[in-house]
Amino acid sequence: MRIGLLGGSFDPPHIGHVHITKQALRRFGLDRIWWMLSPGNPLKSNGPAPMAQRLLACREIMQHPRVEITEIESALKTRYTADTLEKLQEMHPDVRFVWLMGADNMVNFHKWERWEWIMQNVPIGITSRPGEHLKAAQSRAAQKYDTARISFNDAQSLPFKPPPAWCLLEGPVVDVSSTQIRARGNWKK
Repeated sequence: MRIGLLGGSFDPPHIGHVHITKQALRRFGLDRIWWMLSPGNPLKSNGPAPMAQRLLACREIMQHPRVEITEIESALKTRYTADTLEKLQEMHPDVRFVWLMGADNMVNFHKWERWEWIMQNVPIGITSRPGEHLKAAQSRAAQKYDTARISFNDAQSLPFKPPPAWCLLEGPVVDVSSTQIRARGNWKK
């Protein structure tokens, strides 16, 4: 089983999340994707909308038989991605997990808690974001793990590659962000 893990606050979820999910399912050859709603982002000072509100919104916008909306981090009582991944690997030793993120997250990935542990223990699939592709390709993490990069033409092999392994997809992007939606006042906490 090949499962992609897309973590985030989803505050709010939007069509961009749906787009990268469908793209990751197809391009990385994943069997399933779990959206992992974070109780909070350690790199952000303001907390997200209540979990129940975000869960409902995610389930409304992302309706796909191979995508599951989860509260895994809350259930596991983990705060950092590395801790969540470590526990999931212990719980599901037969699953090939792939960490999914947008190119904008790759730019700042080196600021994540135990980011090198993540790179060395889970293949990472990165989807393009408007204006972020080149920055992601030149990021600190990309430079340090340059030899572990897989061509986007070989993206289907990512779940089978031993870490460190990462792939930055090229292709169409959706220009929307949760920050933009909140700024327009279209999301009420």
